[in-house]
Amino acid sequence: MNKVLITGGTGLVGSMVKGDIKLGSKDADLRDFNQVKAIFEKYKPTKVVHLAARVGGVGGNIKAKGEFYFDNIMINTNILEACRIYNVEKTLSFLSTCIFPDNVEYPLTEDKIHLGAPHLSNYGYAYAKRMLDVQSYVYNDQYDMNCISVIPTNIFGPNDNFNIENGHVIPSLIHKCYLAKQNNTPFIVWGSGKPLREFIYSEDIGKLTNWALENYNSVDPIILSTSHEVSIKFVVGLIVNAFNFKGDVIFDTSLPEGQFRKPADNSKLKSYLPNFKFTSIEEGILKTVKWFIKNYQTARK
Repeated sequence: MNKVLITGGTGLVGSMVKGDIKLGSKDADLRDFNQVKAIFEKYKPTKVVHLAARVGGVGGNIKAKGEFYFDNIMINTNILEACRIYNVEKTLSFLSTCIFPDNVEYPLTEDKIHLGAPHLSNYGYAYAKRMLDVQSYVYNDQYDMNCISVIPTNIFGPNDNFNIENGHVIPSLIHKCYLAKQNNTPFIVWGSGKPLREFIYSEDIGKLTNWALENYNSVDPIILSTSHEVSIKFVVGLIVNAFNFKGDVIFDTSLPEGQFRKPADNSKLKSYLPNFKFTSIEEGILKTVKWFIKNYQTARK
């Protein structure tokens, strides 16, 4: 009988993925191999969905490159090694589009991961995540494990981390706009608003992860993306409308904004699921704003 363990199971994606055991940061420090082994001894999972990571936005990644590298490289190494020791039948790990080289021909495809260095703004995190792809490959090769990886574009939705300093772009913007409306102050956005991103709603990622865990068995990663780019300025407009915010919106160009664009090709995903229907960015942001307002007191922030 299958028993699916999800690391990072209480977060944005974990809350949308089917699993029997959902671990949060309070359950164990995954940087500590003894704690990881204790978890595997206790639950004896047959499958693992590895979502746990130390994550953050542009500001957090720039200020703490070393910490982001160390924490993530230890978490990933420990989880895959425990999967090997405890004979886990299948492991699905989450990578990130930030692992791709900074100077690479667009669109991003699965075969371009190791063609150069990632962008300096998330250097530590990106290399730690890139090594997860390497570890999956060599473990499959030497130990005949079934380790697969998915590469989602920017995920957003309910249960996200809405921390202004360390959250990703959409949740931190939602929190900023909420406070600006409450305090009757300007809504200040980092950068020009011109950079382009591909966003995907967490409910869609949950469905695609469940599909991959059951049906995808190649060590080569697969990109989970809508392949639809929107500007940060467009996203800000959707958030402003969702809050019915009437104050000033200021784009502070003195602050960093990361890579200009990193469009991804979802052809591989579409070859498996040609009729998959993605949630629109408009609908996803409206749902997320409504959830945040309703759950403001208990939301991560």
